[in-house]
Amino acid sequence: MASRISSYWNLHKFSILMVLASLLFYTSFAYDLVRTDFIKLISLFFALFFLCFKLIQFEKWNFNFLLLSGILFRLVFLLVEPNLSQDFYRFIWDGELVLAGINPYLQSPDAIMENGEILLANAQELHTGMGSLSARHYSNYPPLNQLLFAISVFLGGKSIMGSLIAMRSIIVLADIGIYYFGKKLLRHLNRSPHLIFWYFLNPLVIIELTGNLHFEGVMLFFFIWGLCLLTLNKWLFAAIAFASSILVKLVPLMFLPLFIGYFGFRKSIKFYIVLGLIILLGVLPFYSPLFLNNYTDTVGLWFSNFEFNAGFYNLIKLIAIEFDAKPWELIKIYGILIPYTMIGLVFLLTFLMDNKKLPVLISSIFWVLALYYFLSPTVHPWYIIFLLGLSIFTDYRFPLAWSLVIILSYSAYENPEFKENLGLIFIEYFVVFGFMAYEIFKLNRQKLLIRKN
Repeated sequence: MASRISSYWNLHKFSILMVLASLLFYTSFAYDLVRTDFIKLISLFFALFFLCFKLIQFEKWNFNFLLLSGILFRLVFLLVEPNLSQDFYRFIWDGELVLAGINPYLQSPDAIMENGEILLANAQELHTGMGSLSARHYSNYPPLNQLLFAISVFLGGKSIMGSLIAMRSIIVLADIGIYYFGKKLLRHLNRSPHLIFWYFLNPLVIIELTGNLHFEGVMLFFFIWGLCLLTLNKWLFAAIAFASSILVKLVPLMFLPLFIGYFGFRKSIKFYIVLGLIILLGVLPFYSPLFLNNYTDTVGLWFSNFEFNAGFYNLIKLIAIEFDAKPWELIKIYGILIPYTMIGLVFLLTFLMDNKKLPVLISSIFWVLALYYFLSPTVHPWYIIFLLGLSIFTDYRFPLAWSLVIILSYSAYENPEFKENLGLIFIEYFVVFGFMAYEIFKLNRQKLLIRKN
């Protein structure tokens, strides 16, 4: 036994030391980082990204070692409150409402607190913690997400820390599911299964999902599961999985027209009917005459009122201001145009691409999502995790580069007025677009920086 341990240490000592170093860095990130300390934030993040790269380089065929490492990195965050996002307060608030039988889409937290009739556990702390922006708006989280919030609150015994532990458990299980089904899908696409670790060990994924409790990973889990079911010709179950993904986050709604090419017209009608029925079943418990109006108004705010870490929009705003455009008017006009632009791009890819082949379908989905984030006026770091997850099933790796440099957007937190550093945003998008152009125009499949096999 001792000789086996000694032999294993001799073979993997550098990798073990890198795992231990990563655990120390994640611990510092989780327990000893204030988000206004931007220098420490990016130093830890870049160090973790480098260690992730070297671990995959050294141990890419040692799946159990890397899987265990990824789980250990996530467990570091188990008992700590998120330090880069306050969204979890709203998640718990919504979960409390659902458990109390109250529709979270009908009353804003401010209205509930002013009314004073509804008593929720930790109401004052949750209301204060979520911030004034979230507190004055209706919930914008889809029904299945609301159910997960409620389950977390129930399992957590209505304590904030208990709810956080339950949420993290759900998110970690979803990531393990992505690892499992992602490997299967990679093998079906004749790609190296080790590529899944570019998602599973990525510091952005670990910090933003397990650390900051965003549910993009749960959405991605259902979506990749659906793609796996397509490889088995189980379109009915795939429709249920895709509907579940939409009921966690609305993003996959954009991809639905692309399935016409994959299934053909008649079969796609059946697919859409099943998917629509599942979504309808998810929405029904929350439906009321005010539901649709409140929900669409709240979702619409993200297009027409908010801006953060924007790519193309920042360029347009810079030019428009030179011609005396008013920023608050520009964002509203831009927000109206984006959905129509995306509809046009989706239908273009629907009819121009040969989507009946699964690799082409995934590539079309990937480009729809990439174009959406390039055009969006709001791109929080956790948004691109879905794009990163999809990228490993394509020939493109620029989302991996984006997952490194998007941390620069957190420079806004070091400013008391939450003002973005446009110089750092420029560097971020320069790297992303430069890497993308390099892959598209300069590299063939055998010369990709990170080979598919």
